Amino acid sequence: MATPHILANEGDFAKTVLMPGDPLRSKFIAENFLTDAKLVNNIRGVQGYTGYYNGKRVSVMASGMGQPSIGIYSYELYHSFGVENIIRVGSCGSFDPELNILDIVLAMGACTNGTFASQYCLPGTFAPIADFGLLRAAADACAAKGVNYKVGNIFSSDIFYDDSKRDMEWAKMGVLGVEMESAALYCNAARAGKKALCICTVSDSFVKEGVNMTAQARETAFTNMIEIALEIA
Repeated sequence: MATPHILANEGDFAKTVLMPGDPLRSKFIAENFLTDAKLVNNIRGVQGYTGYYNGKRVSVMASGMGQPSIGIYSYELYHSFGVENIIRVGSCGSFDPELNILDIVLAMGACTNGTFASQYCLPGTFAPIADFGLLRAAADACAAKGVNYKVGNIFSSDIFYDDSKRDMEWAKMGVLGVEMESAALYCNAARAGKKALCICTVSDSFVKEGVNMTAQARETAFTNMIEIALEIA
């Protein structure tokens, strides 16, 4: 069973897939949090694994960076491999002075400067949102673990190195931070009648000087976020 970007057998993926951006983070989650994890996809080096967490069958596969990339992988998982829930586990830059490094943002909605939703030819502007059941479960899990978190809007940008320097404009509307994938994931979930949630760990701040994480830390330091996602899987 194959799509243009995933080579796996029917049933290889669990109903719930955790989706980090980085293939190395996918490998890290499989090796450190799952038991009996098996590599089920490695096309283009986008590693997908299926194993067990506390007796629950769960998969993890990378999405790559940006809305086009997660748009492809989430679409194929939803439509061709029977996946029902995708939980993005990623990083974000914070617009909120109350958020610190390693705090968690639960993306209730996703604003964007991208055009992913234009394909649906809607007579207006679609508001991509998370599944409320997954969102509520994640908030409860954060509270139970004593993790500092906020629920709200996130900004899915199509541009990382933005020459206009206008990302902070979103902060005045209460947007908590910026990443690059959630809006497309939420659109695909809505169109497929499936469920999605974006959980982001704050890796740097736009409002605090000198606050950022190394590239290596981004691969391995997001334990709370990963455990929360696995607990609600």
